Parts: sequence; structure tokens; C-alpha cells
Amino acid sequence: MARILLLALFGAAGLTAADPPKSWIDPDTGHRVIRLTDEPDSASLYFNQNGYTADGKEMVYTVPGGIRALNLASGASHSVVDGRVRIVVTGRRTQNVYYIKGGEVCATDVDSLKTRCAGKLPPRASIATINADETLAAGTYIEGDSADYNQRPAGQGAQPGDGQQVQGLIQPQNKGQMMEQRLAARLPMAMFTMNLQSGQIKVVHRATDWLNHLEFSPTDPTLLMFCHEGPWHKVDRIWTIRTDGTNRTQIHTRTMAGEIFGHEFWSPDGKTIWYDLQTPRGEDFWLAGRNVETGERTWYHLQRDEWSIHFNVTSDGTLFCGDGGDPGQVARAKDGQWIYLFRPQRIQFEGMLNDKDFVQPGVFRAEKLVNMSKHNYKLEPNVSFTPDRRWVVFRSNMFGPTYAFAVEVEKAK
Repeated sequence: MARILLLALFGAAGLTAADPPKSWIDPDTGHRVIRLTDEPDSASLYFNQNGYTADGKEMVYTVPGGIRALNLASGASHSVVDGRVRIVVTGRRTQNVYYIKGGEVCATDVDSLKTRCAGKLPPRASIATINADETLAAGTYIEGDSADYNQRPAGQGAQPGDGQQVQGLIQPQNKGQMMEQRLAARLPMAMFTMNLQSGQIKVVHRATDWLNHLEFSPTDPTLLMFCHEGPWHKVDRIWTIRTDGTNRTQIHTRTMAGEIFGHEFWSPDGKTIWYDLQTPRGEDFWLAGRNVETGERTWYHLQRDEWSIHFNVTSDGTLFCGDGGDPGQVARAKDGQWIYLFRPQRIQFEGMLNDKDFVQPGVFRAEKLVNMSKHNYKLEPNVSFTPDRRWVVFRSNMFGPTYAFAVEVEKAK
């Protein structure tokens, strides 16, 4: 992304008075921030959706009229998909971006623009994720006649390009009430996979729990994470299951009253599921992880103001980031409206003080990257690292319309 900085600096002279700046040094942090997208109401993807192409050179983003791709070296962008679509994710093996259009699961190569559709989804079905070798999609649908409930993954909101305006990304005022009502409905649901070559649908799991937040392992094509959705203090949220329906495993078990956990995501190596953990709700804050191969648990502690709606991690696991939160969020932070960089530090104990079944503790050493005091947190920033680990990407309405931005991990020279 070195050249993108030069383009941002030299291109700023052509901006109109209404345009947000293309580049600036945050006076409160000393980090350089750049605006990645030029289209008002454009947005980077939800925090757990892979938005980067397999070669690491491009980032896909949404606009009210479809999907575009941004070259991370040159800053140039081009249209990939036009029209009413809902983006799912970019592939980890090919240059494809996957999306739903007219009830079909489709894929378009961001370079060649070659497009292929796998087939029609079941009625009221939604696809949320594509597996590591891009052979399967996975999603859910409500069985029977209960058609009034939206099947969009909770938290993502409507996507620009889905035939709706970008305000669809903003969390509704009555989200808590909606979550309570949906959980109480106990609607019969099916979790399924779709073969991306044949279009064959296979039901993996059925339940009257609200099944949501599906995300395939980035490395194991047969391992699928999902959640029991609802108010976090009322659900055992995080689970994994094999694509043949076996080995359904609960990832975290509550040990105290009021404990909550969620907004789970995979580490890029596919070994760890990370998640926001509060013991209890709104009082003590951790980013917790469980290794799906060994069962080892690691918890990194955060201060109240450092708690973030979403977290993410670099490809090598050495750095984490967070998107902060305003005083109306669960942490009730007084000074939490920042994009954060976190350096994890393990606290080592040996011998009798440790045990293979103990949680391995640590702390996050926080650094503020971007002052988000002018951002309306009804729109969640949804942070992610670029593949080269040099930038944290987020979306923001700090200038009015929503755009995608990036902040450099290292301070400006």
C-alpha cells in the first residue's frame, strides 16, 4: 500500500469542498489515515467476512449499486458486480467474490469478471460463508411457514448494493427487543451446505435454537463455526460442527451468572476461535481464544475504555485491533471512541501454578490509532488488517456519508 499514500497526497488537490480528505495525520495519535473509497455510502465488509482476494492485492467493498474491488497498491478501483446483490465473502483459494443475486449463489472473478452461479437457494434461505477450498457454501433457513423473519445474519445489517441504502448497515434502535422476540419464537431452523459445483443442498443440523453467524474455518474446508443467536446472557453461543453433521462442539461454557461471550471469529491459521468475553456483562473485559485442535484457552484482558464492538487479528497472530465503542455500548466507556491496536502479552506461570486445563492469561497493551469521536457508532466500524499487516481498515461516517478508511499501524515519520 505504499503507492496508495502518494496517490492520496497528490490527489487531494482535486477534491471538492464536500469531499472528505484523502489523507491526514491524526493529531491525537500521530498515525496516518487514508480514505480508501470515493463513493458515498461505500463500506468495507463486516469484521468476520474476508474482504481480501486470495493473492492479497485487492480489497472488495460494497456500494449502493453493487460490489467494487480496490487495488491496494495503486488505489485504483473497478466495478465487479452491478445491481442488487448481497455480498457473502471473497474466496481464499481463487480471486472470486461470492454473493447472492436473485436467490442464487454466484461468484465473479474480480480480475477477469468471469461469473458463475451455483444454483437457487431454498425459500427464505441465506448464505453466510464459503469454505476454505471454495467447494461449499453454508447458510440457514427457517422451516415451515414462518416467513416473517429476515434471514440476514444478525449484526451485518443490509449491505450497500442489496437494493437498500447504507443506513441499512446501522443497528436499529430496537435491536434488543428484536433479539428477545426472535429467540423466544423458537422457530424450527435448518443449517445447510450448498455444493458450489452441483448446487446440491444438504442439511447439516436442525434446531429450534436461532442458528446464525456461520463462518467456515479459513483452512479446514469441513469445519464450520456457528452460534446460537439471541441476547448473549441467555444463549450458549459459540459452536463448531463438521459438514457431515458430526462432532458438534461447544466452544465456551459459562461459569458465572451474567457472563456473556460473542462476536466470534477465526484466526487466519484456522487454529483459534477468538471472541469477546465479559465476566460478568459490562464489568470485566477479555478477548478470549480457544485452540480448536488442542483445546488450549487464552484470555487477554482489556480496560473498560479499550473494549471494542469487534476485534481482529493479523495473519501471523502478533497484533490485534479493535473498533472501540461509545458510552451507549455495553462497556459504558467514557473514552472508548477510538480505533485501537493491541499488542498481546502473555503472563507466564510454571510448575504448580499452571495446569494444561487452566486458562492461559495475558493482557493487551493498547495504542490508539484513530480518534473516532465524530463517528456515529450506530454504524459499527468493523476493523480488519490488510494482508501485509501494515494497515487497519474500517468504515466510518465521521464526515457524514459512509466510506472505507485505513490507518497505518506504524506512526507517521
